[in-house]
Amino acid sequence: MSDPQARAVRKNESIAPSWEAAELDRKAPMSVCHPGPALRAGSLNAAVNALRSRGLRVSAARRLVLEALYAADEPVTAEALAGGLGGRLPACDLASVYRNLETLESVGLVAHVHVGHAAGRYALAGSGRDGWAACEACGRHVALAPAAIERVRAAVREACGFEARFSHFPVVGRCPECAA
Repeated sequence: MSDPQARAVRKNESIAPSWEAAELDRKAPMSVCHPGPALRAGSLNAAVNALRSRGLRVSAARRLVLEALYAADEPVTAEALAGGLGGRLPACDLASVYRNLETLESVGLVAHVHVGHAAGRYALAGSGRDGWAACEACGRHVALAPAAIERVRAAVREACGFEARFSHFPVVGRCPECAA
């Protein structure tokens, strides 16, 4: 290949202009959630219809990822989705799961959540579970009630002016059992 960008990627070199690299150095790298609004789909059929209305195909692999997310009781890893949630659903290719999760997140159907130092997890967006708490000792995670999230947001806003979101990164502490 004679493309300089392709050579830089193969050699793991930066292709960003120097001013852009300097700007990136001033910002700490951070994983951020999908910036758009959550797309609330109360059922698998509603999610399929929402995808089709946006001109997206609903392949067998995409439908399987959606079925797994609707069957899951909590945020799950891409590996768990690919494994069929422990045999509850058919297994599928991990790369295909990641591609479909990215598409589903881009339209607002799926939220990507980080719970502790483990792999990222995925859950249906707009399911009323828009904030999480994670125990730093045992790894347990729980969805926060919307009223509780709003009280914490208000406290953060009052303290420093930030508009806090807890849908991508959880509130971290110790659960009642570990704190005892």
